[in-house]
Amino acid sequence: MELLRGRAAHAVEEMDRPGCDPVRLERTYAQFALVNRAVSGWRGIYRSQLRPRLSHDTPATLLDIGCGGGDVPVLLSRWAARDGLRLEITAIDPDPRASRFAVERHPATGVTFRQATSAELAGEGLSFDLVVSNHVLHHLAEDGLPAFLAESGRLCHGRVIHNDLRRSPVAYGLFFASSWAFTGSYIRQDGLTSIRRSYTAAELRAAAPPGWTVRHHAPYRNLLILDKDGAGG
Repeated sequence: MELLRGRAAHAVEEMDRPGCDPVRLERTYAQFALVNRAVSGWRGIYRSQLRPRLSHDTPATLLDIGCGGGDVPVLLSRWAARDGLRLEITAIDPDPRASRFAVERHPATGVTFRQATSAELAGEGLSFDLVVSNHVLHHLAEDGLPAFLAESGRLCHGRVIHNDLRRSPVAYGLFFASSWAFTGSYIRQDGLTSIRRSYTAAELRAAAPPGWTVRHHAPYRNLLILDKDGAGG
């Protein structure tokens, strides 16, 4: 498919525009919870990549960068609690609209939400056992990726996991066919744009600095991983 031959790095998602419809934007944040639960694969990532690093006795710290509506860190917190594991989560987003929605939508969930950038937290000298992001990499400008990865690496002394879409005609076609139900939001339009902006595994390997590894994750996902502690797994 010619449309997906290369990254549409200059395409703009409607929800990222400062003047987008606030009602549609709030519906988009709300519907993210359904989309992420269905296709983002975080349950498998939690089981294979995060849970083995958690303890019943010693609290681990996790940072979610670009948390949007906040549904992913809330899920991670719930899963850890159900497993009797101690996990303290900080979730940040630089967009005040997203930060406000997350705080209002998820009160008293055990997740600390902040309006901040990863650069700001790195400047504060903070460090976490685990750093994750969901659907952030494809939003970045190509010249912004190295700085973002450097910041997330500085913020972590354990494992960094960036979970993002993997561009393919099949992924585009499946989302095109299945996203009609998401009305009144930017999910369908921006989801298709997101796939066009996303990396193939080969492109991400070429763009990532040494030390980072790219793994396939179903369905149609790239996991970009950095192990700071050499634990692997």
